[in-house]
Amino acid sequence: MMPAESGVLPRIGLLFGSFNPVHIGHLILAEHFATRTDLAEVWLVVSPQNPFKVGTELLPEADRLRMVQLAIAENPRLRAEDIEFGLPRPSYTSATLDALRARHPSTEFVLLMGGDNLPGIPRWHQAERLLAEYDIYVYPRPGTLLSDLDSFPRVQVMQAPLLDISATYIRESLRLGRSIRYLVPAAVEAELLK
Repeated sequence: MMPAESGVLPRIGLLFGSFNPVHIGHLILAEHFATRTDLAEVWLVVSPQNPFKVGTELLPEADRLRMVQLAIAENPRLRAEDIEFGLPRPSYTSATLDALRARHPSTEFVLLMGGDNLPGIPRWHQAERLLAEYDIYVYPRPGTLLSDLDSFPRVQVMQAPLLDISATYIRESLRLGRSIRYLVPAAVEAELLK
């Protein structure tokens, strides 16, 4: 972890996702927040099962984690995090944050999310507590209107480069035998094509 200024807790951004598979859109966002904000690092939290995506076709969690590790291997500001693998499923952000705070008590965590996820926060488990205890950095998504939560004191809307790439598109390309070159890092492409 990068050193913090004296007396100030390091701020770590958490980018949650299935990463099914991780792609350059995820990595560009993570790098943007790690290098252009007050965050010391960004951790890519691999979610075994999102409670809002039950029944979604997922690659095995260990494979998804390995691909994230391969994708960020040479970047000291990014980290793959598997804490949800040992938590009850489906994974609730509040439980994950409690576990991370217990493991890293000298760290301040910040949630990173797309503007398309912001309107859904009121449906999240312990949403009021999350909004009260954590800063949330939101990056706008094309064609998505931000909810009234963007005026909430701990929510900051930040500009970030966005690519319209989805893991679904990558999986479909693989099924059809089409190229995924440049959509994912070369090491991830090699892993997917094994």
